[in-house]
Amino acid sequence: MFEKNVGNLQKKMTNRVWLNKGMMVLFLLATLVGLVVLGALFYRVLTQGSGYLSLDFITSLPSPSFEDAGIWAGLIGSIWLMAIVAVVSIIIGVSTSIYLEEYAPKNKLTEIIRINIQNLAGVPSVVFGLLGLTFFVYMFAIGYRLLAGGLTMALLILPIIVVASQESLRSVPNEIKEASMGMGATKWQTIARVILPAALPGILTGTILALSRAIGETAPLIIVGAAAAIYTLPDSLLSKYTAMPIQIYNWTARPQEEWQYVAGAGIIVLLAVLLLMNSIAVLIRNKFQRRL
Repeated sequence: MFEKNVGNLQKKMTNRVWLNKGMMVLFLLATLVGLVVLGALFYRVLTQGSGYLSLDFITSLPSPSFEDAGIWAGLIGSIWLMAIVAVVSIIIGVSTSIYLEEYAPKNKLTEIIRINIQNLAGVPSVVFGLLGLTFFVYMFAIGYRLLAGGLTMALLILPIIVVASQESLRSVPNEIKEASMGMGATKWQTIARVILPAALPGILTGTILALSRAIGETAPLIIVGAAAAIYTLPDSLLSKYTAMPIQIYNWTARPQEEWQYVAGAGIIVLLAVLLLMNSIAVLIRNKFQRRL
């Protein structure tokens, strides 16, 4: 009987080892598929766009001729947009998450609000574009201006930042909060000096992912009036504007083959800006992590 139990145990252990190896191979294959597709995309973009990438391309305005076309207007427009989006979405998103986690009563209404915010994170971006068109362009009479585009993109990523911030605030141990309150700190002092610093790395991670999504979106900007080609740079929040994804989309829609190469150069610039933006955010996040 004992030998039979030992044999069954060894058989189960062998099956578990093989199952573990099988799952490891499966996960490795899934990772390789993603890396191969990503590598193919990078290779195609680099081979098509590197020949047209130059300092003149970066600093030139759009042109009807592919030899003179540049992405400067889209680059400046995207920087303006990201400045508006970051300020509005971070302030409103983090404030909302603090209220829902620390101040809101724990009842069914609060739970419904949380569920709806999570659902909003999966709504197609074109829906937010229609929302921005209705409210910011028409109702608030901002028009097809830079401010309307920035506020629309802020709405797009707001649910992502709220959800990420909620999870980060929820991960702070209750013992730390109770210790702060026990030392005589008020609720706001506990939030500002204990909870937020501890949750900040997670909040910044969610913000990085959200801004990365925003800088590459095209559909909402088309709806709220981003120009396909503009020959002036924005100088205020009420200026006409364009963005890099809009320019790239416009170039890819043209029939001449050379415009596809110009679009490839634009994609390289967009990726470079995205990597630079993410690198700065990661450095800030790591700085706060070291402090903690």
